[in-house]
Amino acid sequence: MMEEEAPSEEQLVGLLETAVTGARAGAKVLRRYFRGADNEVRHKGAHDRVSQADHESEAAVIGEVHRRYPEHHILAEESGVSSGSGGDLESPYEWLIDPLDGTSNFLQGLPMFCVSGACRFRGEVVVGAVLDPVGDQLFTAHRGGGAFWNGQPMGVSQRAELAGTFLATGYPFKARGALDLYLDVFRDVFLQASSIRRCGSAALDLAYTAAGVYDGFFELRLSPWDFAAGVLLIREAGGRITDLDDGDRFFTGGNLVAGPEAVHAELLATIRQHVDEARLDEIDPR
Repeated sequence: MMEEEAPSEEQLVGLLETAVTGARAGAKVLRRYFRGADNEVRHKGAHDRVSQADHESEAAVIGEVHRRYPEHHILAEESGVSSGSGGDLESPYEWLIDPLDGTSNFLQGLPMFCVSGACRFRGEVVVGAVLDPVGDQLFTAHRGGGAFWNGQPMGVSQRAELAGTFLATGYPFKARGALDLYLDVFRDVFLQASSIRRCGSAALDLAYTAAGVYDGFFELRLSPWDFAAGVLLIREAGGRITDLDDGDRFFTGGNLVAGPEAVHAELLATIRQHVDEARLDEIDPR
């Protein structure tokens, strides 16, 4: 079988249009349920809830993807891995979908959540879209095409050092074995930054880092659908995003450090005084 060539610019634009259409379909579902009383909720595990809105939003996003690309594979937060309905088990395309990033915020009535969708070609993220349904804030990128916020070009912060930065992070609620390490990291970063925010949606945090609102971002043990779109947004906005070893194995470990080059370097150096990928795997195996 002949190996499929990397997508052309025209194909990338088509993939991105599908990502945006899917995000808007999911967002429509979320707006209908937000602050409503008819949203059934259950616990998937400790500190991890899922609602009817999550499932319906995911179905809406996947429906838009498979309407145009029935052969593509899906990795989604609620339904897991699924092969394309077109029967092409060898398709090099895979979509990573988070139909509601920030479920706790959503369920509490806090308007800080989003729909996030990205497409990978042979493991490389080539398009990504993050949409805030309440604020109607849309962040998009396709490989080699730059990053955009509501259609306007965006770029990472111009900060040249960690001192005085405005940062975003997330607490390791699902990896409590890493809590002590995280708190050590947090203390050292806190003493250098001017502010650190924890808003509860990694996808939005990465989008706003790509937009230069945040000067940097760090978090441990995320899931691939949480950050796939954000990886491309950061890169296309001129920033750097790595794992704890300054590599690109974040889809394996779920650990991310992001920001403009200089901030990323200092932030990573501070973090590595306490933890790297191997150390975290010892303390908190995946």
